[in-house]
Amino acid sequence: MIDIKKFNLKKISQAEWVIDDKNLKRKIKIFATEDLLKEMDEEVFYQARNVAFLPGLFGDVYVMPDAHSGYGAPIGTVFAMDEKEGYVAPGAVGYDINCGMRLITTNLTTKEILPFIEKLVNKLFEKIPVGIGRSGFLKINKNELKNLVEKGVPYLIEKFGLGWEEDIKHIEEEGVVKNADFSKVSKEAIERGISQLATLGSGNHYLEIQKVDKIFDEKTAKSLGIFAKNQITVMIHCGSRGFGHQICSDYLRLFEKNLSHFKIQISDRQLACAPINSSLGKDYLSAMSCAVNFAFVNRQAITYQVRKVFEEVLGEDSKTLSMNLVYDVAHNVAKFETHHQKKLLIHRKGATRSFPDQAVIIGGSMETGSFLLLGKEEAMKKSFGSTAHGSGRTMSRAKAKKLIGGEKLINQLKEKGIYVRTASFSGLAEEAGFAYKNIEKVVKSVELAGLSKPIAYFKPIGNIKG
Repeated sequence: MIDIKKFNLKKISQAEWVIDDKNLKRKIKIFATEDLLKEMDEEVFYQARNVAFLPGLFGDVYVMPDAHSGYGAPIGTVFAMDEKEGYVAPGAVGYDINCGMRLITTNLTTKEILPFIEKLVNKLFEKIPVGIGRSGFLKINKNELKNLVEKGVPYLIEKFGLGWEEDIKHIEEEGVVKNADFSKVSKEAIERGISQLATLGSGNHYLEIQKVDKIFDEKTAKSLGIFAKNQITVMIHCGSRGFGHQICSDYLRLFEKNLSHFKIQISDRQLACAPINSSLGKDYLSAMSCAVNFAFVNRQAITYQVRKVFEEVLGEDSKTLSMNLVYDVAHNVAKFETHHQKKLLIHRKGATRSFPDQAVIIGGSMETGSFLLLGKEEAMKKSFGSTAHGSGRTMSRAKAKKLIGGEKLINQLKEKGIYVRTASFSGLAEEAGFAYKNIEKVVKSVELAGLSKPIAYFKPIGNIKG
């Protein structure tokens, strides 16, 4: 439990705090209720202070209620850089570039799906590879990979037929970031990524069959395709796989080597940065955009497989089953956006875009559940249009594994009505519910802070994990 006085935290409102230290270049604002704030590890505040020392910052540094320590910057950090005078920091985007969430509806009910749940989960586990280094069904050459990571989801749908035209408008940036340049991606990243599209990965990534447990705003929920309690939905959480990880690794090394060249003084080398308009800064942003598009394409290809599995198991067309995309949103990214009448590079690491009336997905642990929210106008003024992204860890993966074994956990989940398939019992134990914060408290914090408002809450009934 952190000491509020130690870090000079001052309470602004029920779920807003500020660190206003004259030694910092910018203020640090934390969106969290007091109990969640006290649960954060101390490293979050040390790392946030390091971020607040970065050159070229525009406005304050923001920390979300699900924050926990990460590489360089806390997971759950948002900050902006001036387009002309600012810097870009790969460590403040993260290794899993465009790790993100996707929510798909159905017109099925819990009663209708339960007789098929094990068959569905088993078939999903068979068709969508999980775990480290797995290959997907999409066999492509280097030129096709180039087109996919430069042209994104629209190209995947047009060239390969993996999706519906209407999916595109329900994806952040309509599934493609425009400034991607494949020539800025290393041979190693290409080799790692070329076989990994349509795969889930490991760690906290998952594909979950859920039921609607609560609806908080019926009118908005219906406009998003959520009609009633016990309606079945599917949620996907994954990112850019080894492709994005390698791009981050490649450029972190280059950025660290060039710190003296740019005469940059930083508090932590993990926050190595370069001017946005330098050739190195531009190259990273072009390569990172390739990884962003890779992740959008990855989740789209997985969606294609999900629809096929439901069709095969249930014997009905996926359009007849209303398997529509609600939204796909990124939570590890740096993007140019206009805020406060200025074009800024917004870094969101473990944070979700939350523009007015935009769907927001906050994923929880496989034992608790997840939320669909709506972005609010207030977020544009308070957090560069950003909100939380998940529950946020409360303990290390190693500690979680010491407290429970994977086989025991899988049996406990089955007793709770959650059927799980996993590639690794050890990996499953790392993701036990007790290793995460209370998602309802996280959502309450962003609601009280005015960043986003809850629309519906979902509980898991089936899950595949790496």
